[in-house]
Amino acid sequence: MTTTEIPQPGFGTSGHEGETCTESVIEALETGYRHVDTAQMYDNEREVGRALADADVDREDVFLATKVHPSNLASDDVLETTEESLERLGVDQVDLLYVHWPMNAYDPEETLPAFDEVRDRGWTRHVGVSNFTVDLLEEAVDVLESPIAAHQVELHPRLQQDELVSVGLEHDIETVAYCPIAQGDVTAVETLQEIADDHDTTPVQIALAWHYDRDGVVPIPKATGDHVRENYAALEIDLTAGERERIADLDRGERLIDPDEAAWNR
Repeated sequence: MTTTEIPQPGFGTSGHEGETCTESVIEALETGYRHVDTAQMYDNEREVGRALADADVDREDVFLATKVHPSNLASDDVLETTEESLERLGVDQVDLLYVHWPMNAYDPEETLPAFDEVRDRGWTRHVGVSNFTVDLLEEAVDVLESPIAAHQVELHPRLQQDELVSVGLEHDIETVAYCPIAQGDVTAVETLQEIADDHDTTPVQIALAWHYDRDGVVPIPKATGDHVRENYAALEIDLTAGERERIADLDRGERLIDPDEAAWNR
């Protein structure tokens, strides 16, 4: 069990824009989500901040995460752009600040101490990393003075990331799963449909229930409209040991997000 209390589930905002973004985050918060994930790269921090201000939920009850853009990972840029993120979000502090991708301006000896500095200044409660390999994660553990609260990676039934999840647990690092329903592709997985039929639910909800059941994993599905509540309702689904084994057998190592510059391609 990891030590940082990151609320389950999170609400992802990648791809959300404008008023739809604000409305969806408000809907999520008023449904019960208490963890909202954004990033400089998403260009929607201002809209997320508006939702935090307008939702009928106290700011201190929301675990807010954002990420520093790969081009902003030089030491001075980390500090400058984090301050700009706080301004856009309308907050004095985020709960979690990530290195978004270890590429472009990323240099562990320069970048990671800047994240320590951000934490020392009180601009974030915790620091995290995203899209790291096992080797890069171990290196970050060694370089950072701050504990790593979370490692965010693509993770779904076709890409289960068992090694990264295990290494995370060894270091008390929560694994935060983006693309947890494989951008909707889980609906085409026969095994998930069969399990869903047995529970009178959907393959999406079964995939999320599987995430919710994994030790040290917090998925951050993004959604609009009715799907916001449907994803949250998957918390109520109890999978059997046999069903979890059937889902474990679906792992194919299939990535949906795979830029050439990603650490695992170098």
